[in-house]
Amino acid sequence: MSDPLTSAQNPEAMPLIGAVSKMEWRWVWIYAGLVMLVTTVPYLAGFASQTEAWRFTGFVFGVEDGNSYIAKMLSGETGNWLFRTPYTAEPQRGVLAFLPYILLGKLASPPALHEQLVALFHLFRILAGILEILATYQFLAFFIQRISLRRAGLALATLGGGLGWLLLLFGKDALYGSLPLDFYSPETFGFLALYGLPHLALARACLLWGLLVYLKAMQRPERPTVSDIGKLNLYWSLVALAQPLTGVILGFILGLHWATLAIRLVWQKSKAGLSERGRLLRSTGLIAAGGILPVPFLIYNALAFNLDPFLKRWTGQNIITSPHPVHYLLAYGLVIPFAIMGARKLLRVRPLDGWLLVAWALAIPFLAYAPFNLQRRLPEGAWVALIILMVYSFEGESDRLRRRSAWGISLLTTFSLPSTLFLLIGGYFTAIRPAMPVFRPVDEVTVFEELRTSAHPGDILLASYDTGNALPAWAPVRVVIGHGPESVGLADLLPKVQRFYSVETNDDDRQRLIRELNVHYVFYGPSEARLGGWQPVNAPYLQLAHQSGGYQVYQVNGK
Repeated sequence: MSDPLTSAQNPEAMPLIGAVSKMEWRWVWIYAGLVMLVTTVPYLAGFASQTEAWRFTGFVFGVEDGNSYIAKMLSGETGNWLFRTPYTAEPQRGVLAFLPYILLGKLASPPALHEQLVALFHLFRILAGILEILATYQFLAFFIQRISLRRAGLALATLGGGLGWLLLLFGKDALYGSLPLDFYSPETFGFLALYGLPHLALARACLLWGLLVYLKAMQRPERPTVSDIGKLNLYWSLVALAQPLTGVILGFILGLHWATLAIRLVWQKSKAGLSERGRLLRSTGLIAAGGILPVPFLIYNALAFNLDPFLKRWTGQNIITSPHPVHYLLAYGLVIPFAIMGARKLLRVRPLDGWLLVAWALAIPFLAYAPFNLQRRLPEGAWVALIILMVYSFEGESDRLRRRSAWGISLLTTFSLPSTLFLLIGGYFTAIRPAMPVFRPVDEVTVFEELRTSAHPGDILLASYDTGNALPAWAPVRVVIGHGPESVGLADLLPKVQRFYSVETNDDDRQRLIRELNVHYVFYGPSEARLGGWQPVNAPYLQLAHQSGGYQVYQVNGK
């Protein structure tokens, strides 16, 4: 059966496309369940590998950020609604951010609090991952008619990667000073969000659903309905709450499509009819009305992080830059030739819808190298657009196209999946061999948990960077340093903390730092001992509060 769009004489009168049968949905649900089950295996292995000496943190990659997510959940458990980072001693007003994690924390309560928080995190990861897979398939189905191509596109969009694995094989994993994007950039592809970053998976799911609402509304000649406006507000708001920057990206994509409509109208002004003007008006109205709820929140978020003194300093040191362009060529180079063929074909058949994908894909280099401190985050979701364009190059019913699609998909799958396999296998072997930072010593965790019951939420503790990163995931205290972006003034504080634990520093200087940072507790363990060999046991201004094995917590006298 031929694609009705290829023979339609009046694009405005064409029927709605992208229908998904119950049988297809059944397959997608099974696929989503299997993918999320496979991504869960390394974490289950980590819990199974706990011993009398080691406790699993709950993460097999990105442990530093993982601990910070659990710390945010713990903040919610203690009653907070606004986010205040525990990785600084500086005062904070609080901001409406990281809401999914704060809300999840409210579902937990002692005992076994850390285990509950980690379990809730992974339930969120599994559910958000399933939503991303469902949304990706539905978005693919809007453009792709053949079921086999939809399924292949879904596999590549959710599990595919680039050619970065070749760099590892040839010992060039630090080419131009960077790992391949496959192994650390969730926005460049899709798998890492499924593997361990649920807020990004949720944001991408809602991003794609929001775009789908917009595209379907634009197909109809009449004005957008109240339902269209409501759904776009809902999805855009959920994107903004899950990841505000992705909310900005959704607005950018919609604005980019609006711009293509305006350019086409001006370009064809002598031939333009009411339908072209109507499309532009419908786009204008839907974007404006669909942003009623999310845009004020995004403005609030932008103002908060640029005007609040503390958050402004955080923003200033939160630098996530894109690597050398060679890494993007390795990431997308295999897909680009097919995507170009698919773009030309799609623009001939469905220019209205096609320009959204094509403009989005063309914007990738400008987004990735925009003069912005989070530039690497900006191509979020563009991998899905590239995959759809690539798959569309194989769309059609002729035997020649079917043979070409079988050959092309096989080639792309062969070269796209190794990076994902490396991540999964590496995560599994990391999980079955207890070692820091994926695991923490039981004695250390014992002290952490004792501190949770004795300290007041928000008390400030001085420790090494390594200890400081893990501790707030177990106890609702603040640390002086412990997280790259969130520990404001980290470059200045690191040497101060090192001098504090140095045997050559005198007690007057130590007490001066304690007063300066309003420290309530001082932690001492192997990580702190490596900073300089000072022993706090005889310090007259400290009193031992907790001890287990080689780990101690000292309370500052008078605190």
